Amino acid sequence: MDRQTSGIELSGQPLTYSDLIRIGAGVATPTAADSGMVRVRKARLIVEEAIASGMPVYGATTGVGAMKDVEWSPEDLDAFNLGLVRAHHFGTGAPFSMSVVRNAMAIRVNTALTGQVGCTPQLIEAYLKLLEADVIPVVRRTGSIGCADIGLMGQIGAVLTGVGEAVHRGRRMQAADAFAAAGIEAIRMAPRDSLASLSVNAVSFAAAAEATRNAAASIRILLATGMMASGALGASRDPWRSVRHVGTPREALIGAWLCNASDEWNWPVATHIQDPLSLRMVAQVFGAVIENLLSTGHKILAATGRSDDNPVVVEGTVMTSGGSLPLDVTILLESAALCMAHAARNAFNRCVLLGNGHRRGLPVNLVPQGRIATGFGPIIKLAGEIFSRVLSMSNPVSAQSLVVAAGMEDEAAFLPLVIERFERQMRALKRLAALEALLSAQAIDILGDKPGGVASMLYDVVRRHAEFYVVDRPLSAEVEAIEEELASDAFISELIEQAPLVAYDDFFSLGSVQRIEKRLQPDAISA
Repeated sequence: MDRQTSGIELSGQPLTYSDLIRIGAGVATPTAADSGMVRVRKARLIVEEAIASGMPVYGATTGVGAMKDVEWSPEDLDAFNLGLVRAHHFGTGAPFSMSVVRNAMAIRVNTALTGQVGCTPQLIEAYLKLLEADVIPVVRRTGSIGCADIGLMGQIGAVLTGVGEAVHRGRRMQAADAFAAAGIEAIRMAPRDSLASLSVNAVSFAAAAEATRNAAASIRILLATGMMASGALGASRDPWRSVRHVGTPREALIGAWLCNASDEWNWPVATHIQDPLSLRMVAQVFGAVIENLLSTGHKILAATGRSDDNPVVVEGTVMTSGGSLPLDVTILLESAALCMAHAARNAFNRCVLLGNGHRRGLPVNLVPQGRIATGFGPIIKLAGEIFSRVLSMSNPVSAQSLVVAAGMEDEAAFLPLVIERFERQMRALKRLAALEALLSAQAIDILGDKPGGVASMLYDVVRRHAEFYVVDRPLSAEVEAIEEELASDAFISELIEQAPLVAYDDFFSLGSVQRIEKRLQPDAISA
């Protein structure tokens, strides 16, 4: 059954997370605003006038990189521009998701609509035709140093010319076969079009947006399991109340959320004067994390509405540019990776407190009284391994030295590598949240607590997949099942409905994917 799609008009203005979710899921087909196409045509005229005047135009009438001083005759331009895009189909490894590639194409179109690129209108139309026909290029992940995604965007550009691989209606095939099945044709790369399809960071920005939204969801879950663990440990809620008066705005937001989310629980308090810092400072840790994620998210979205090409068309002429270095996004994302390490440490410390027998008379390793078992001691080691894993991926890589193209290219941000490591952190954090929830549920049952609200939701997820622990048993499959459900769009949506963080949830459009899927159900379509 064909999916019903709506439209999103691209105009050169920054996209939103909601836009990216809908385009990435294939439920919204982007179109180009007339005003944006007017700017594209004006910029193209400037490029054509420069070429006609004999002015060398980098990557259009000259080579690129170390071959910048090689000028091509008019007779050579077709062969050069076709060869240039195909030569940059050198990415390797596992492919990006279809959602990232769809969004990368939409971002490339959107930044061209600023009128600062100089490509032909036909290039814009070619990208939009691919999206409309659901012909999505296969883009292998490894192939960019983070100073224009040439080895990544080249895989999309090559498909535009009819070579490479694409996915059409769920089937991976040669680009020529996908074009034939979709009834569309390959394009001729005019001068400037070839480099305009290569020398941008659209894939990285699309991947960074998806990774940051996933991080926002992961932190949402980890914050909830942190509240659950704090209750099981009998922590005082006073620090969460006080932070609303003496903390930063983000800390106050988290403090208020912790109090509201725990109000339905007859909160057990075992505190004597002071709690450990991992309990007192949940609001401070997560306040800093969400502050960073919001800043990073805003920076990524801003990048979806500006040209990072080289050369660019500004002030009525073609100028060389250094805008292909996405260092602002990279540095913020590296800072986000460090924030993830702090969140992981905070959760790991609570896992240790749950198992060490020092709070509320809980038994060591959460072994019920009178039972002969090793209990959860080994799994707390898993929590430690996960924390170390997250920490190991928080070291910055953007300042590494690299010189290529005969010294012409000696700056790089390594944004795709930063994103890949960030994604691995997210997978680890989801597992850590599952462990914290599992340990908390065991403590709650030992103590006979009756959690309510968000804690009750978490408890129910755990008990759907793992029984109360009385005899030593394998836990691997149980942990993975808990992790999968907690990370699901359905659970995130339920969590948001129960205890929203409105500005944060709305900015990242958390839970939106599930609502999109509901709209695509046969009943909804037929209605």
